[in-house]
Amino acid sequence: VLGGTPSSVVSPFPLRPMASNSSFDISTGADLQEVDNAVNQALKEIQQRYDFKGTHCTVEFDRAKAEIRLHADDDFRMKSLLDVLQGRLIKRGVPVKNMKTGDFEAATGTSVRCTVTLTQGIESDVAKRITKAIKDNKAFKKVTASIQGDEIRVTSPSRDELQAVMAFLRGEDFGIELTFGNYR
Repeated sequence: VLGGTPSSVVSPFPLRPMASNSSFDISTGADLQEVDNAVNQALKEIQQRYDFKGTHCTVEFDRAKAEIRLHADDDFRMKSLLDVLQGRLIKRGVPVKNMKTGDFEAATGTSVRCTVTLTQGIESDVAKRITKAIKDNKAFKKVTASIQGDEIRVTSPSRDELQAVMAFLRGEDFGIELTFGNYR
C-alpha cells in the first residue's frame, strides 16, 4: 500500500478480542464494626432488662482476636446473655453461622464464662471441601477454583457458569456463611 495511511491497511486476519475469563472471590467473615455495635446494643439491653438487675453480667469484644467474652452469674443468665447477643448480631446483619460458642467454664463461685469466636476467613480444610465440590460437579466444565490464602478465586470464560456456581454454593452447607465479591 503506497501512499496510504497505516489505518487503511487491511489485515487478512481479522483481529478478535482475546477471550477473557471472568472471576469472583469466595470469602467469609463479619464486619467487626457491626459486631462492636451489636455488643454495645446488647450491653444497653442488659442494663435495662429487669431479669439482669443487680447481676454482674458483662460482654467484652476483643477486635484483634475477633472474640466476644461473656461473664454471667450462673448458667441461666449466660443462656439469656447469649440470646440477647445473638439477637443483636442478627439485627446488625452479622452472620451467626460464623459464630463458634465455646463451652461454659466455671469461674469463681457460681459465675460462668464463655468465649464466642468469630470466623474471619475460610479455613484450609473448608476451602479444600469447597474447591472439591466445584470440581466434582460435572455441570461446571470450564470452571477453575483456586485457594488464595483465606479466600477462593473462581474463574470461568462464561459469566453464566459463574452464576451457576454461586447458586450451587448457596445451596450447599459448609458450616460457614459464604460471601461472594470482586465479581468481574
